[in-house]
Amino acid sequence: QVQLVESGGGSVQAGGSLRLSCAASRYTSRRNCMGWFRQAPGKEREGVAGIYTGGGRINYGDSVKGRFTVSQDNAKNTVYLEMNSLKPEDTAMYYCAAMGGVWYGVCPVTDKWYNYWGQGTQVTVSS
Repeated sequence: QVQLVESGGGSVQAGGSLRLSCAASRYTSRRNCMGWFRQAPGKEREGVAGIYTGGGRINYGDSVKGRFTVSQDNAKNTVYLEMNSLKPEDTAMYYCAAMGGVWYGVCPVTDKWYNYWGQGTQVTVSS
């Protein structure tokens, strides 16, 4: 079992920045992906970013490219999401997710590939 704990959410004005953290009790593998997803009320869950735990492969959802940056600190089993130029439409609950097996290729931003999920942290962007 893997526990994922997100932190860093909050309220910010449009154009502002936030940094989310996801602390994992352990990495399931150094050959798979961690992901960030978000879900706004009444909307489907949306993929934000994926990062390969072994390093080197990063993928972003189209709506956040150029504004969000995902990174990790393997020594701390922690993944980060730096969010800049925030927009009201970025308002959502943000979730961290981890895969259970080995993954080859680009990290997906589709939730069906991820096995473990955190409780989420709320991000609210006001105009």
